[in-house]
Amino acid sequence: MPKAAREVPPPLELLCLNALWSVGQGSVKDVRQIVSGKRQLAYTTIMTVLDRMVRKGRLARRKVGRAFVYTPQTTRDALRRKALSELVDGFFDGSQDQLIEFLRGAEEQASAAAEEGRIDTVLL
Repeated sequence: MPKAAREVPPPLELLCLNALWSVGQGSVKDVRQIVSGKRQLAYTTIMTVLDRMVRKGRLARRKVGRAFVYTPQTTRDALRRKALSELVDGFFDGSQDQLIEFLRGAEEQASAAAEEGRIDTVLL
C-alpha cells in the first residue's frame, strides 16, 4: 500500500512557502534572498524545491523573461488549518478539546515556573 502524501509540507518547502507568502510571488533568486536570512542554500537547491512544489500543485509558475516566477497555490491560513488538523488527529485522537486541555495545562505549568523565578521550556 503506497504511503499517503502529507498535506503539510516538509520544513524546507515550508521555508520557501513562507518566503513566497511574504512577497506574494517571486523567482528562485527572490526566494533564495529571503531564505538566506535563516539558511544558506544553493540557488539550485531552491530551484529544485520550487520545481517539486510545482509538481505537487503547491505552487504555480510562469515564465517571465528568462526566469520563472512562482506563486503559492494556497494561503498561509489554509495551510495552518491543515497542519493543525494533522496535529489534532495525530496527537489528540481528533479531539480539539484534548488539544485545548493540553494547552491550558502547559500554560499553567509555564505560569507556575515563572512564579518560581525559573525559566521553563514547556511551551518552547
